[in-house]
Amino acid sequence: MISAISNSRRYLEILAVVVTALGKFVFMDYLNLRLPYVVTAVLGWTIYIICRSRQQKGILSYWGFRKDNFRKTIKLLLPFALGALLLFLIVGYFQDSLNLTWHILPILITYPLWGIIQQFLVIGLVSGNMHDMNEPKLNKFLIVILSAVLFSVVHYPSNWLMIGTFVLAIFYGFVYLRIRNLYALGIFHGWLAAAFYYTVVGTDPFQDAFLVWLQ
Repeated sequence: MISAISNSRRYLEILAVVVTALGKFVFMDYLNLRLPYVVTAVLGWTIYIICRSRQQKGILSYWGFRKDNFRKTIKLLLPFALGALLLFLIVGYFQDSLNLTWHILPILITYPLWGIIQQFLVIGLVSGNMHDMNEPKLNKFLIVILSAVLFSVVHYPSNWLMIGTFVLAIFYGFVYLRIRNLYALGIFHGWLAAAFYYTVVGTDPFQDAFLVWLQ
């Protein structure tokens, strides 16, 4: 058990997540600084996680940075992930957007870290804080929908990404509020996102994030 978390801190954390999300439109979409934005967001929130863990005992486990329920969470996620992957391949095949190159390999390795941070922000801080705050008491379904809308809007203007992230966030939201494990959610998020980019969306995140800096 952890000591009580004030509503004011919960609101501030949700606000910080929203500001981080707005930064995507400025630094990724407008300034085309995808890699610097992701690196800065990962480092910034990692520092916050470390500082909070030193201030409040048990906060990491409360958020979902834990290993004891990892296998149980994997079992919940695996059928959904396999079904999603099959759907990605089918959609990609019929719309001729399959872009399966070796570039997907470094993305499969690096994206889970970004996926864990994203799940921590949207599911852990937004859904978790809204669910556990003292007042107002919100319906679980409403919490999941609001978090999913936020996650979807951040991926504007790609229609495919908005649809995909909305569905993913709904499923992940209910899983998280049932069993909190950000490691499993983040890893599957990273892998599914990589597959989604190279099949349905037909783009190359490795080119956009890394190779562009070497040209």
